[in-house]
Amino acid sequence: MYLVEPTPLSTARLPIPGLQAHLRLGTGFTDDDAQDALLEQVLRASLAEVERLCAKAVLIRDFVWTTHAWRDPGRQVLPRGPLVSVEGLTITDIDGSAQAIAPDAYRVDRDAQRPALVARGFVLPQIPVGGSAAVTFRAGFADDWSDAPSDLALAVLSLAAARYEDRAAEGTLPPGVQALLAPHRPHRLLGGM
Repeated sequence: MYLVEPTPLSTARLPIPGLQAHLRLGTGFTDDDAQDALLEQVLRASLAEVERLCAKAVLIRDFVWTTHAWRDPGRQVLPRGPLVSVEGLTITDIDGSAQAIAPDAYRVDRDAQRPALVARGFVLPQIPVGGSAAVTFRAGFADDWSDAPSDLALAVLSLAAARYEDRAAEGTLPPGVQALLAPHRPHRLLGGM
């Protein structure tokens, strides 16, 4: 199983000025943007980590999730929420020929914690041996950073600030960030996803 973003998040959608303010970096100088590349890098890494830990996308965007077998034949949880829409499901066989699956073969469960594809009958379309299924979907809380949930936005900024200030630190999550993410983290009972 793997999840990809077909189109990377544009730099304009990242809160670089917000991180500069959070870090209290100086302004009004001719080289105000000297740190922008580094700030973008830590923001992207922090956003990815927060989204991975919560299984939720902060900003709405497209994802393609590929699997070689359904975890449950009648229901497959998607790796990111909150779900905006499922754009398509494609089954590819071992030879590489792909077949688009009609939307009436499945329904979408928009559960806030565990959005899923659910079979309309008893089972989801079969994935052939050596083949794969690719689900194209949109997920996220907001189109614009200013509309993102404030606790998740603060968690991303706080984690980015911690990573910026101590670039040699181990990958531990600061306690304040852990507390901000706690309500959004999925409960992994009976095997998780």
